[in-house]
Amino acid sequence: MGQIMTRSFHHFNCEDEQLIGTLDSGFEKTGLLIVSGGNEVRSGAHAGMSKLSHYVSNQGFPVFRFDRRGVGESSGENMEFMSSEKDIVAAAKQFQIVCPNLNKVVAFGNCDAATALALFGRPAEIESYLLANPWVIENDQSEPSETTSPGAAAIRSRYWDRIKNPRSFIDLLTGKINIAKLLKGLKQASKKQRNTGLAIKLRDALIETHNRIDILIAQKDTTALAFIASWKSSDYAELRERPNLSLLELDSASHSFADEKSKIWLQERILECLRTA
Repeated sequence: MGQIMTRSFHHFNCEDEQLIGTLDSGFEKTGLLIVSGGNEVRSGAHAGMSKLSHYVSNQGFPVFRFDRRGVGESSGENMEFMSSEKDIVAAAKQFQIVCPNLNKVVAFGNCDAATALALFGRPAEIESYLLANPWVIENDQSEPSETTSPGAAAIRSRYWDRIKNPRSFIDLLTGKINIAKLLKGLKQASKKQRNTGLAIKLRDALIETHNRIDILIAQKDTTALAFIASWKSSDYAELRERPNLSLLELDSASHSFADEKSKIWLQERILECLRTA
């Protein structure tokens, strides 16, 4: 009879605050640390991270996820992802405490959590990184939001998709498309996207990281398109030659890999990394 996997809840300290984490048990000596993106709680949108943890645990790998300070059940003030270094380090240490047989920790994060892991993973002693759709777009808060500009690369992709659709010409002729708005969008799309300060910080962090890094990209996702524009730029030329870094792409617009095809692809990439870490 196989081992029965269990789910347990843990509290641990981060400076003067208390963080809450969830462990899905496993018998393997490599474990998965999940860092939540945006202001998402550890269960994820529509319990996506909870379901992912359950799946990975059933393959024998322990999984630990947590709420950073000021999010979900954790105490303190939410200082956004750029202030999450101590949270990530505290969670990685707690993972080792609740799973003392762990030899290696693989970390997964999507969007700004991917960027946070790249920036702050070294002091957390992360063995391998799974970075999905890393966030390189900056606004006043340096935090993803509904009002954040998607950047020229994403706008170009959006307009190219519309141009390829014959229906767009009919909408243009019948007045369903606002000409002034269209011209404004085309002007934005024509701009050359420059790497933000955050994109440069991410590049520098990736250069300094010599452990395995798998970058997972949903090709039609707005956040991913902005990252790919940076990836293809001269600023990232050195990274494209790094043997420890792989860029893996999926033909999908699902930012969180929520549809069935994307979900399976993400599961396979995570298990592959865990098994070969």
